[in-house]
Amino acid sequence: MSDSDDRSRVPAGSRETTETDDQRAELEAAAARDSATTSATLDASLAQRLAKAVTGASVLTTLLAIFSALVVGAFVILASDEATREALGYFTARPGDTFAAAWNAVGGAYGALITGSVGGVGQLSETLVAATPLILTGLAVAIPLRAGLFNIGAEGQLIAGGLTAALVGFTLSGLPLLVHLPLAVLAGLAGGFLYGWLPGVLKARTGAHEVITTIMLNNIAILSTNFLLTTALFRRPDRTDPISRSVEESARLPRLPFIDSQRVNFGLIVALLVAVAMFWFLERSTRGFEINAVGQNADAALAAGMNPGRVVILAMALGGALAGTGGAAEILGIHHRITPGFSAGLGFDGITVALLGRGGVGGTVAAGLLFGALRAGGRTMQATTGTSLDLVVVIQALIIVFIAAPGLVRAIYRIRTADTGTQIAKGWGS
Repeated sequence: MSDSDDRSRVPAGSRETTETDDQRAELEAAAARDSATTSATLDASLAQRLAKAVTGASVLTTLLAIFSALVVGAFVILASDEATREALGYFTARPGDTFAAAWNAVGGAYGALITGSVGGVGQLSETLVAATPLILTGLAVAIPLRAGLFNIGAEGQLIAGGLTAALVGFTLSGLPLLVHLPLAVLAGLAGGFLYGWLPGVLKARTGAHEVITTIMLNNIAILSTNFLLTTALFRRPDRTDPISRSVEESARLPRLPFIDSQRVNFGLIVALLVAVAMFWFLERSTRGFEINAVGQNADAALAAGMNPGRVVILAMALGGALAGTGGAAEILGIHHRITPGFSAGLGFDGITVALLGRGGVGGTVAAGLLFGALRAGGRTMQATTGTSLDLVVVIQALIIVFIAAPGLVRAIYRIRTADTGTQIAKGWGS
């Protein structure tokens, strides 16, 4: 008996029910596809809006954001200072005591912050040491940001670069410095490159959001480091605590000869050379133009014959390579070994550096130097005045709040901007 005969024997009501179910399934599948497309479009739109809000902020807005963060930080200092709180108890009787205590607290803390960062050759050296990886991780976030991508994974990419650089640094021996050191640096670059390339491919091929994938890869890198330090490949044979073998002398970044007895090394020169190369790449090369074009409008870039998927992969991989170079500089120039938590949040601080630098190369370098000064000066501030080092973290967070909401800064300081068109609704970021 043929299939057509079987279908002819099915009651009409059953056929109608089957057809209705099939139509409902098709409608649900179409709705799911539309929902996924809408979600991906919204995700891309949010990332691009953030990139435009940050990169479009004026220099004045950026400076006022830093000033506002310092003002709010001053109130945090006052709230935590015992002498100020005590003087506030009899403010109406002797207001001068309260103002004097407040001045001493804020002036002492910020004065120690400045002295500890640029108060001498040693302090300036520590600022440059802290700024070196921040410049590289800041660029690792800034380059994808120019493409409309938010690279949260600089921390994991820095760890990957540090691990691979250390592995080459202590497994190879007997090589001259001119061979061993470049190999170790390139290994760090390659490790970060691969760790940035993976979320780029996932974004371009499957639509997986780079924020989610890079956050997960950060956790994998941190936990993998802890595991590797328990293996014979990494762990130092004469130690039971989690610490790796030391990299060979031939793989260590030499210290700068014109600053004797200080920790600043050729990693700073590498970071500055990389910054110059990235400026040329973004402003003068074809691929750099494509990154900027996709970040401004991916649909227009596609219509112009560009390949947004390839640009996404390139931007994320390049960001990973920069962060990996930062990890190599930190291991080969400062620590000379792997320990748990050696990254010290440098990748996460790179996000702040890139946002403060408005996604530009010059701004990112300047922001890296500023945050390096905050890191170096914060230790002196805590040692001399007792003000917690966490104040530096508070100031960094406040800077990001004000940078991400330029409209809030303009509203506080009554800065007028030229109207660019009619808007139905405005928000702080407008």
